[in-house]
Order: sequence, then structure tokens, then C-alpha cells
Amino acid sequence: MATTNDLKNGMVLKLDGGELWAVVEFQHVKPGKGGAFVRTKLKNVLSGKVVDKTFNAGVKVDVANVDKREMQYSYKDGDDFVFMDTETYDMVNVPQGTVGTAANYMLENTLATVAFNEGSALYVDLPAAVELTISETEPGLQGDRSTGGTKPATLETGAEIKVPLFITTGERVKVDTRSGEYLGRA
Repeated sequence: MATTNDLKNGMVLKLDGGELWAVVEFQHVKPGKGGAFVRTKLKNVLSGKVVDKTFNAGVKVDVANVDKREMQYSYKDGDDFVFMDTETYDMVNVPQGTVGTAANYMLENTLATVAFNEGSALYVDLPAAVELTISETEPGLQGDRSTGGTKPATLETGAEIKVPLFITTGERVKVDTRSGEYLGRA
């Protein structure tokens, strides 16, 4: 148990009958009149739903025991993704729903942080940016500039992103794993 004064970004709370909610952002508010309170933005770990919730200052909240481990993506087994613990070499199957959009940016041997609660995987966190190769895109035309428009491109993982017109098939690019945006050439 912790109090609302101990809240930090990334902390996972057990609320509403055992549902797990990650703290996305929080703000301590001390109004001139009345008691202090904590305004939070919480994200449901399983469904991804984001809600705003206000707690009175000093209220006890149940903190979930989340074990974050660095793991390496090995291969896909049906609908599951198989990860290997980099310390113990144990293999763990993580369902596709738990991996979510991270699957768009994972190649074999990609390192990721996998969060566990009571033995089951909650979510997979990739680094903020990854380097991938463009497997297919339309060819650029003479006169295309970096300040011009964009075109669709397919990554080696199968995900589709928008890239500048001068990018060609076979180039390595940096991609933001949170938004799926092109960041630059690798």
C-alpha cells in the first residue's frame, strides 16, 4: 500500500476490484480553499483505456507488484510471441493482444522490456526508436526534396509508415515505436 503522495509516472495501481491501471501523469493540487488532492491520468494495462481520476491527498492506494524484465524477442509461435529472458534464458509465450502495436516494430533478437504481474505478461515496451529497413516503396522522382510530401512505405516487419519522397527501397530508417512516425535515416 502507498499513499497518493507517493505516486510516480509508470507506477501500476490495483483499483476497482483488482483492475490494473498505470499512472500516465499526475499532479498534486493545493487549492486556496479546501483540502489538497491529486489529479491523475490512468491507463488500463489490459485494455489501453485512459481515464482521469482524482484522489484526495494522503489516501491509500493499492500498488500492484510489477516485475519488469529485459527480454529478447525470439520468434512467433502461432498467435503468440516467444521471448527469452536475457538473464535466465527462460522462454515465455506472450499473446499477440499483450504485445499490441509493438509487434509492428519487432524483428527477431529485438530487446524489449516485458512487465509481469503474478506470472502473466501485462505489456511489452520497446525502445523509443528502432532502426528498420524499407522493404517496399514507390521510387522517388527527380526533384523530390526533403521538405516535400510523404509517401507510404512498408517496413521489413510488414508495418506501413509514411516517409519523405526521397527515401528508396532498401534504406535503413529510424522509426518512433510510440507513434509510428519516420524520424530520419539510420
